[in-house]
Amino acid sequence: MDILSGNISSIVFRQIVKDNLGDVSIDSRLLRVFLVLDGKKTLERVAQDTNLDMVAMREIISRLMSLELVEPANKAMLTLDKEFIDYLTSQLSRALGPIAGLLVEEVVAEMGYSLKQFPSAQAAELIDLLARDIQRDEKKNPFKMNMINKIKERGY
Repeated sequence: MDILSGNISSIVFRQIVKDNLGDVSIDSRLLRVFLVLDGKKTLERVAQDTNLDMVAMREIISRLMSLELVEPANKAMLTLDKEFIDYLTSQLSRALGPIAGLLVEEVVAEMGYSLKQFPSAQAAELIDLLARDIQRDEKKNPFKMNMINKIKERGY
């Protein structure tokens, strides 16, 4: 199955750096997209960042792939599952109230990811960033401890 068939918005691509690229001629749109591809952002996010629609994005990615300038990021990357995200939101809600869900989405986006594509290897960093918004230590410390235990339980 062609990787660019169907919905491509959640696919993550990274640049390929080769010594023997030779002279490759690309236009400004291709270059703009190429420079944004970092192996973390979904194509949906790249399209937003470059003010392109997904039809144009499909065409550009296809061209960059044919030039062997980009490849799909590691598909084996372990991401946070829904259970973990729900638990995280629940624990943060105990400390901050109903704004917790929005805060989780905001911090994840600031880190350059989406909730569906958030690498589990960065779970501790996410928790640390979220804990900074909890002012009271009697709420911050249990939040951190509960989340550390959950990370260990999930094997992240």
